[in-house]
Amino acid sequence: MSGSRRPPDFFLIGAPKAGTSALHAALAQHPGLFLSPVKEPKYYMCGDSPPPAYKGPGDAHSNQEWIWQRERYLELFAGAPEGALRGESTPFYLYNRDARRRIAADAPEAKLIAVLRDPVDRAYSNWMHLWMDGLEPRADIVEAVRREPERVDKGWAPFWHYQGLGMYGRQVADLLEHVDRERVLLLRYRELVDEPSITLDRVFRFLGVQSADIDTIPKDNARVFVQDGPRVRALAPVIRAGAAVGQFLPPEVWRRVSKPLVNQLHKGGDASRPKLTPEQRATLLEPHLPDIELLEEVTGGSFADWKGYRDGGSFESRRQGAGEREDAGATG
Repeated sequence: MSGSRRPPDFFLIGAPKAGTSALHAALAQHPGLFLSPVKEPKYYMCGDSPPPAYKGPGDAHSNQEWIWQRERYLELFAGAPEGALRGESTPFYLYNRDARRRIAADAPEAKLIAVLRDPVDRAYSNWMHLWMDGLEPRADIVEAVRREPERVDKGWAPFWHYQGLGMYGRQVADLLEHVDRERVLLLRYRELVDEPSITLDRVFRFLGVQSADIDTIPKDNARVFVQDGPRVRALAPVIRAGAAVGQFLPPEVWRRVSKPLVNQLHKGGDASRPKLTPEQRATLLEPHLPDIELLEEVTGGSFADWKGYRDGGSFESRRQGAGEREDAGATG
């Protein structure tokens, strides 16, 4: 097959809210790499069939954006320069069992990159994303996570699986049953934040391309935070109802129509997010502890820093914290 009519050479497979978008944007700057112009095509989650009819708030119109036809998917790479490595980013591939198997079968030589983030921080960022879009109906993340099994049973899309998406141990263990270990690169979210240049060089070496002068990684898709209150309770149900109607409109139309409502929801928001309390973190962390042990067993690495109290934070706030630490070290 010609370069544009075969599957990609590499994939960014996960995890959602772990810096995949930022890494995608950074890699797209490399002259020897070509990233698909459509991010998150989700092709390997479909198996050449339309996506499932997910039923969570906003899921129906999001389903319209999936590229599930093979010819359309392969066409995404038609613009790749001669000799460039082609890649795409769908952070749900790591989580989706069928996607892992389909990639292994369809692109047996491809390289896979996953970014793993503290599962509680990841879930908190995930919940925050949907809360600030007016789609998450629960103002408390712990309550939202408690409702996850019910939501899964009702057919809500994977992005609502706050806890499940962070069960990396079982995901990585299964992935390595189908993909040779040397074709998988596992990164830590903190590495993207604290050492972007070193981390990018590591990715370039893994992909087999020369290092490039890309020493920064764009910030992630952080949103302001708005406390629960009368305005949220008035606007969010309208947004969710509109999202249900949006399934009958092209995605770009719904985004244009809903933007004023979302902007109004964000009005007066605070760029700093409330910190998880130790009690909240302990509650959210407890189900992950056996899976973290499995991840350590499978990878041979330590993830001890995930097992204690951390207050979370956005990609940008972590980067700022890293910069403050560097400044303190330089002047101390």
